[in-house]
Amino acid sequence: MSNIVKNIAVPREELELRWAKARKFLAQTAPEAGGLLAFSKLQIFYLSGTIVNGVLWLPIEGEPVLFVRRSVERAHIESSIKNICAFKSFKDLAPLAKNACQPLSRVIGAETAGLTWQLGEMLTSRIYETKFVPCDEVLAFSRSLKSEWELAIMRKAGELHNMALVDIVPEVLLPGMTELEIAHFIWNIFFELGHQGHMRMQAFGEEVFLGVVSAGESGVYPNSFNGPLGMRGEHPASPFMGSSTKKWEKGSLLSTDVGFVMEGYHTDKTQVYWSGSKDSVPSEVMNAQSFCKDMQDLAAENLKPGALPSDIYALVMSEAEKSGYLEGFMGLGESKVPFLGHGIGLTIDGYPPIAKGFDVPIEEGMVFALEPKLGIPGVGMVGVENTFEITKDGAKSITGNNFDMIFID
Repeated sequence: MSNIVKNIAVPREELELRWAKARKFLAQTAPEAGGLLAFSKLQIFYLSGTIVNGVLWLPIEGEPVLFVRRSVERAHIESSIKNICAFKSFKDLAPLAKNACQPLSRVIGAETAGLTWQLGEMLTSRIYETKFVPCDEVLAFSRSLKSEWELAIMRKAGELHNMALVDIVPEVLLPGMTELEIAHFIWNIFFELGHQGHMRMQAFGEEVFLGVVSAGESGVYPNSFNGPLGMRGEHPASPFMGSSTKKWEKGSLLSTDVGFVMEGYHTDKTQVYWSGSKDSVPSEVMNAQSFCKDMQDLAAENLKPGALPSDIYALVMSEAEKSGYLEGFMGLGESKVPFLGHGIGLTIDGYPPIAKGFDVPIEEGMVFALEPKLGIPGVGMVGVENTFEITKDGAKSITGNNFDMIFID
């Protein structure tokens, strides 16, 4: 390893900020815990700067310990953590932590979502003298508050995301193309602009690839994905992107809900296109699109430090009911979703959602994707989605400011 140059992408100072945030929230939510254990590759990356198969021990004070199954050498190359050691079994963690002068505490916060039931039982049987308490909220809170270093990456991703969907994609779109052909064009454009390919979901069992490309009534096709926009997808085994048999016909909608990712950080954006002139759009469709834009504006105006996500959700849903759009708003029938937007960062579905029951005040440095959408039976789905950074003055879109439908003659 002596001949391999260090490749530290996440600065030590950034990691120390993350440790401080996690320790602060751990003290608030589980004051009896002397530290936390992270198990998923995502959380290990967040706290160490490297994606490895292992466990990370973050004590309430001092240097963390990164236990690695594979690869120790890679961890040394990519992470600035000083305590990195190999392990084979959960029973090795306690003695290794002690050797690193960071012994495991009697009570430990555990990332429960990072373990299967099988591994969780194995952990508790190997470290049986320790009491484990859930600390998933600790890590969710920490990741929701972005540093300036993280925000700079997301702003760049948002700029490129907007350029792709608003400036470049319209130049290659043609009625008669299949959803899959359109998805491939978008994918290639994204890659040319620096999209890194691998997008992540946080919720257990959720998967994503590029996003959704839906032509016409595909936008209200039954959806197993936790989002309002319907999609046929490539195949029942791969219900993503778009269908090779569904064409974008003249005089119809094309709805794209696709994510962009750089250096692990995502932005989310929906862009709706119409195959024809503006004058050819039925008033029902145009009015529904305008309503969704208004709801994004309303949510963004209220998305400011101190506001509650649940209040913003209630406000927008009340407007949808008063306007007569409640039935198709945020999905039709069983495809309706119980949120208006979501946090975003190292995963598409970040914390917190804009939804009922989420009453933690919004703070400067959070980032949200707002996605008001409206399904129209037999037509498809209209709507908007953009990624907003929370500043001291309120929400600012980092995925552009052109929220209009784009017309392709």
